[in-house]
Amino acid sequence: MSEDVRLVAWVRGQVQGVGFRWFTRARALELGGMSGFALNLGDGRVQVVAEGPRERCEGLLDWLRGADTPGRVDGVTEIWDTPRGGYEGFAIR
Repeated sequence: MSEDVRLVAWVRGQVQGVGFRWFTRARALELGGMSGFALNLGDGRVQVVAEGPRERCEGLLDWLRGADTPGRVDGVTEIWDTPRGGYEGFAIR
């Protein structure tokens, strides 16, 4: 099993008002083993925080960058960190 990590991603594009947070949560639950949240930001981006095994977080990041997301993703910026914990499941905020 791989190490646990914390992924923080900021998704740019037409990603609000299109179910993006809901589908992100669904994908995280489908991949399994992750906790965190998806949050609309005031500047039109969506912030995604996921903690769990590295390969699961990488799978979520690949999905965020892929063609199956709702709306239109123009770019994703991410940082990797050590997990902080404190999340129950994967939430929409």
